[in-house]
Amino acid sequence: MNAHHHIAHQAVLPVLPTTRLLRLPLVLRVTGLGRSTIYRMIAKKQFPRPCRIGDRAVAWRQIDIDAWIDQRSTAL
Repeated sequence: MNAHHHIAHQAVLPVLPTTRLLRLPLVLRVTGLGRSTIYRMIAKKQFPRPCRIGDRAVAWRQIDIDAWIDQRSTAL
């Protein structure tokens, strides 16, 4: 296989989306909601659940928060 063929083959590979993990302070700023409101909405299944990232740490996938914001803005 020559070098040109190898490079062309790599260009065909799909680009996988990456998602950032957002900690609570950033989720609070982005959504404008308070901590207790977020956890109350999670309990009612009205807000994305966080992912566990450590023994005592959680974070939200940015893609989930973005989708929630989009859903809210189209519902208004």
